[in-house]
Order: sequence, then C-alpha cells, then structure tokens
Amino acid sequence: MALFNLTNLALTLFALYIMNSIYILYHFFHIPDCTGGPTKCLSPHPTIDGLLEVSLYASTKKGAKNSNDMDLMWKSDNFSIREPFSKLVNVTLPRKTRNNGSLFVHVFVYPRGMTPYDSFFTSYDVIEQTQYALPRDDTLHLLSSNSEKKVSARNGKPIAHWRPKFSFYVLSEKVVFERYAIPGEIYQFIRVTPNEEYNPVVYIDRLQVKYRHIQPINKTTKEIPLTVEYSPISLGKLRIWTSVQQSLATMQVLGFSDKDVDDIRGLFTEINMYLLGLTFAISIFHLLFDFLAFKNDINFWRKTNSMVGLSSRTVAWRCASSAIIFLYLVDEKASLLVTIPSGIGTLIEAWKLSKAVKLTIKFESGYKPLIQFGERSSQEKETDSFDDEALYYLKYLIYPLVLASAVYSLIYQPQKSWYSWFIKSLVNGIYVVGFLFMLPQLFVNYRLKSVAHLPWKALMYKAFNTFIDDVFAFIITMPTSHRLACFRDDVVFVIYIYQRWLYPVDKTRVNEYGISYEDDEKQKKE
Repeated sequence: MALFNLTNLALTLFALYIMNSIYILYHFFHIPDCTGGPTKCLSPHPTIDGLLEVSLYASTKKGAKNSNDMDLMWKSDNFSIREPFSKLVNVTLPRKTRNNGSLFVHVFVYPRGMTPYDSFFTSYDVIEQTQYALPRDDTLHLLSSNSEKKVSARNGKPIAHWRPKFSFYVLSEKVVFERYAIPGEIYQFIRVTPNEEYNPVVYIDRLQVKYRHIQPINKTTKEIPLTVEYSPISLGKLRIWTSVQQSLATMQVLGFSDKDVDDIRGLFTEINMYLLGLTFAISIFHLLFDFLAFKNDINFWRKTNSMVGLSSRTVAWRCASSAIIFLYLVDEKASLLVTIPSGIGTLIEAWKLSKAVKLTIKFESGYKPLIQFGERSSQEKETDSFDDEALYYLKYLIYPLVLASAVYSLIYQPQKSWYSWFIKSLVNGIYVVGFLFMLPQLFVNYRLKSVAHLPWKALMYKAFNTFIDDVFAFIITMPTSHRLACFRDDVVFVIYIYQRWLYPVDKTRVNEYGISYEDDEKQKKE
C-alpha cells in the first residue's frame, strides 16, 4: 500500500485540523493575564463588583444620543452583573414603526446615581429590534372552494417584523488585557474610562431570534410584548458568539439567504455549549467519512464494467428518488446545508445509472446524439431475474402505500400549490416505500449467498455517516419526512452488516460466476 495515497493524505489533514481546532478553542477561553503597570495593562473598572443601573430605550434612530430621541422601556436600579433575570415588557410602537419602519433598542449599563447619557462610565450597545422579511407563504386545502384567496409571499414585498426576545450579556470575568493584544472579537466593545480602566463589556445577543420566531407588524399593532433576558457571559463564550455573528454576516454578503443563515444560527442558540462542542466534533468526522465514502464509491463505479450481483433497479430507484427529493427540498426552501449535498448526490446517482445500463452517447452525424445501451451478459441477466423476482413481491405494497399517502395529504393537509402537493406526495411515497426499494439488493445477496460484489468500503463509510445523520436530524432544520428517512437507512445498513457476517467473503474461492476476487484484484494492480 502506498504511503502517500489520497486516503492517508485526508487522514493526515484531518488530524492536523483537529489539533489546530483544539488549540484555537483553548486560546479562545484562556488568555494570559497581563503583568505590569497601567501603561501596559488594561484592568476592569471596580464597578463590576457593585450594584449598577440598567436602562432600555426604544427609538426609531440607531444613533439616538439623548432622551428627546428615545423612549424609556424599562429600568432597574438594582442590577448585578452576576445575577441573570427575565422580564416581560410591553413596548409601545411609534407610528413610524407601524408604517413599516424600524425600531431600535438601546441598552445602557452605568453606576448607580449617574445618568446614562454622556457618561464616561456608561457601557452601551444597540440593536435593531425589527427585521424586514417576506411574509410567510399562505397554505390552503386544495379541494376547498376558496383556494383562489391564497396569497404567495414570493410576490410580496418585505415588511417589518418584530423580534419578540431581547437578550444581552455582560462580561463577568475580571480579565486584565494587554493594551496592544486585546482580542479582536471584543475590542469593539471596550470603552475606557478617564482612569484608564475599561467599563463592563455589554453585548446584545443577535443570534437568539430565528425567522420562525419573528412576528409581522401592521398599522393596528400599537403595543407588543418583548421578553428581556439577561445573563453573565464568560470571555470564551463572548468571543465565540461575536465570531459566529461576524461569520454569518460574511455568509450573507456571499449570497446565502436569510433562511440558510437562520438555520446555522440555530446550531448555536438552541443547544448548550457542551452539545455544541460535540456537534462540532461530529461534523468533522462527518466530513471525513463523506470524503472517504465519495472517493471509494467513485472508484468502485469507475472500475465497474459488470452488474453481476448488483441490483440495477436499486440503482435506478436511487437515481429517481434522489432527483425527487432534491426538488422537494427546493420547494420546501430547506437549508442549503441539506439542499446542495442532495443536488450533488443526484448527479452522482445519474452517473451510476448510466454505468449500470451501459449507456453511451455518440455524435456520429452533426450534433445529433446517438444513445446506445450495452449488451448484458448471461450472469447479469441472472442477477436481473432475481431483481425482477424481488420487485414482483414488492409492488403489492408499493402502489397502495403511495396512493394512500397522496390521497391523505390532499384531503387532510394544507398545501401551497398543486405542484407542491405533487412533489410532496412523490417524496412521501419515496420515504414510505424507499425502505422497500432498498430490499432488491438485499434479496439478490440472499439468492446469491454472496456479498463480495458490493463496494464495502464505501458502504461502511456511508453507514458511519448514516448514524451521524441521526444526530443532525434533530439539530439542522429539515422537513420531518426527510428527518425520519435518516432512521430508515439505519435499518438497511444493519441488514447489510448482518449479511456480510452471514456470507463471509473468501477471496481465494472462485464464485458462482467463475471469478476469483483475489486474482481480479491482482490484475487491477498490475
């Protein structure tokens, strides 16, 4: 085996990436304390240990500087940095905001007895509490008589929505920074007093509220509730949160939609830090197994010239189902994290199908293509007969299940359009009977009493990823039926593993088709 092959290179890069990530995360949470005088070090102001005041103001201007431009929403004169709290506040919306305008929330943290305006000891941050977004698509029962009243958001204009939660943090650690080595993630929040000390670091959470939480604002909405939440934050978590926020802003600049950014935001806000770390580690292994599975799968099908022992109908089914699932994910506006891999997988399945049917395209005269299908050997025809036998029994389950699922969806579930219902019905049929359509290959294995013809390296890497997908099924936003399909694949791979144990591969033995896999591998190497 070559020392510097593609697999070894991938494993080496994987190990280096893991070590580099651990190094970066460690230094996110631990920075060396500065030792020296005020000219070299920047220390926290003593107010961090005492009681403070906190005030929240609402304004239609982001750069409001005095009380004339802002309305007081809520105030506390007994605020402790280390004590979290949650309050429900009713906010009066200005006329400008009700007429599709913006509203900003300003937070001031300052010593007791002082004014929040023009004070050298005030910590401050601001956020736009409204968000412009397209209204959600209406749904309707397609068989109802008032279907013409449906309005699609795709034809509308963005309107102001209310973010129902306002969360802010204050750095609770007494960190002594080196003046010329302040971490870039929090440098923007540092405000220095005349005493050459920094005020408490205030940070407004811009990750908590997702698209599904926001509420449309109309002209009749004069007052709206707002949940105000506060908790102390560590240096490491603050640096991670600000880095994530900057990364999401970059993704939007690169063209990612608000929904895609919203899905990624949910990874950081809907799980705790420990589960987030586990998710990060699992994601790295998922990428590694994806690459290795892709590499071995492509190598197997690139070298495969015979479909002996391989179910052609299973290949055709996977190609068709992948294409339909891709269209379904597009129609459901699923995250690009799910849609893009699905599209790439569809192209790969189409290429496999062309290999399975021995498809060739030639241009003999002009630009008119000539499509040809290769001849199948007697051994391949025998495999096809087993394939036909498996499908014969399955069809009595497939057709009723698909029809029943489509009729149920049409009668009892609201839909966005007839096209949406059609695609959704096909996908539900795929998810319902997709497990059944994976069985022909298992049946062929059973009839041949052999699994030597399968691409086992690729299958095992895919099996690992299938179990990893079970974790992501509850983390990444995706349709429920797509989520359940992840668990369906687990059952199939368990059966494959059982068959491998039941029919062990002896590569020195000549199989039922006169092929010795050991000799075949030697010929490929030569």
